[in-house]
Amino acid sequence: MAASQPFGFSCKGGLNTNLSQLELLQQPGAATELINFEVDPDGGYRRINGFIATSSAKPNGTNTILGLMAYAGGLIVCSGTGIFWTVDFVSWTQINRGTITGGEKTYTEFTGQSLVARTGQGRCSISIYEGNLSPYGEVVICDGVNAPFYFYVKGTGGANDSTRRYVSGPLVDHSHQTLGASSVSTVHGQQLVVGGTATDPNEIYTSALNDISDFAGTGSNAIRLADKVVGLKSFRGDLIVFCKNSIYRVVSLESADAQTAVVPITKNIGCLDANSIQEIGGDLVFLAPDGIRTLAGTARIGDVELTSVSRNIQNIISKITKAAVPYDISSVVIRNKSQYRLFYSKAGDSPAIARGIIGTFTGQGYEWSETCGIEAVATTSELSNTGGREQVFHGDRLGQVYFHDLGNKFIHAGIDANIKSAYQSPSLDFGDMGTRKTIQYVKISATPDDDNITVAAEPKLSVSFDFEDTNIQQPPTYTLPSIYPVAEFALSRFSNDSFTSYFGASDNPLIRQPVQGSCYSSSYKISSEDQLSPYTINGLYINYVPAGRR
Repeated sequence: MAASQPFGFSCKGGLNTNLSQLELLQQPGAATELINFEVDPDGGYRRINGFIATSSAKPNGTNTILGLMAYAGGLIVCSGTGIFWTVDFVSWTQINRGTITGGEKTYTEFTGQSLVARTGQGRCSISIYEGNLSPYGEVVICDGVNAPFYFYVKGTGGANDSTRRYVSGPLVDHSHQTLGASSVSTVHGQQLVVGGTATDPNEIYTSALNDISDFAGTGSNAIRLADKVVGLKSFRGDLIVFCKNSIYRVVSLESADAQTAVVPITKNIGCLDANSIQEIGGDLVFLAPDGIRTLAGTARIGDVELTSVSRNIQNIISKITKAAVPYDISSVVIRNKSQYRLFYSKAGDSPAIARGIIGTFTGQGYEWSETCGIEAVATTSELSNTGGREQVFHGDRLGQVYFHDLGNKFIHAGIDANIKSAYQSPSLDFGDMGTRKTIQYVKISATPDDDNITVAAEPKLSVSFDFEDTNIQQPPTYTLPSIYPVAEFALSRFSNDSFTSYFGASDNPLIRQPVQGSCYSSSYKISSEDQLSPYTINGLYINYVPAGRR
């Protein structure tokens, strides 16, 4: 009888839906399916966290969340025809009221003002200018339907605290022409830049220096591009203007008109959605018609380069970019995980089928995975001023705001839902497709999640033979032993109602699972559908016996 042979690999490379199964034979650590997992920059695939509601109180009933921005120790939320702010997620103050003239107002004076209509409010672009009027900065909200809205608050404590002072109102005037209903905005240096109106889609407007509410003073300007404006971003001293079919760099924006120059970066590639634009790892990331691209600086001053980073998941990107009915897109950067997350869904679809992609920036570039079941139509993140703790939020179409990337469950239409996750390896031939192998057992290297333990994870293992050939008997699905966190002396907690750790457990246990059957090639799928703790799959070790060539 032939001696048994080992085959092991580590999980790395992320999702690859672009290569054929035969080409993937050379990349055993990649994944052909990676749903509700995230790539760990240090190696392995981790089942993602869920999300939990910030509270039972919604800012504006069941109206869709159209925009989010962390601000002044709380959160600004655009929903329905209103704009709201909270510091405790229980009481919400409607802030789309008043005019920017008349000075700062107390809470009573502020809430006594008439509401400013935000009829038909669209998806919102929110920018914060770090000026000297408020320690929290000044906020401008654009939605492409109504005039840009200006707001700031001062003071501490609750919204109605005696120290609080408020200023708010629409921005309407420009020395060249009316601002109109700008759809996008950004802060560049000492100026606010807005643009993308329905009447002048190729125009951008800049505020006066050091006064983002003044579009008629010194430094204000209007610049016409040769293409429809989609998004704006300040990047390495220049203003980047993302258009429908091109991208431009505006240099010396703060100087006199004669010194300001519009320099094309490309006239062949544009941006599909402003809500896809983020900065991560010193680069700008955005959704282009041909994939996720980065705009990066080079060693040469003032130079940038464009790179496609989503080739491994190109068929997923094509589904997004070529949809007959465009998806609603949102994106967010989770800094402590080096992640870019993009979510896409359509109104009327079930939240359970809302999709997304996660790009983790690793030493080998971006490695990808998918999400399913997160309806994030608006997103934002912030780093706390105390301790550098990061908070991420998202909102859905039923008006609920959530703490994103927290907890062990999803919530669909107010009902707790399981996280359905799956990792599948490529088909493996162990170096010889022509030799039949008898699989004896599989060892799975897995790591429990020490930071998010409630109940130990219990994933399942499925093995598929010969590219899931229906003419041969496939092995059954195996329920793996629980993945327990290790108990550490003086650190672990124990109680009757809270599972935290287990004596005798290993930091990175090897779970041994006997397997029945023989094959020429085999693929391994680890999945779970529950509300249990996350876990990381580090790699697999397969023991097999060659059974001769046929």
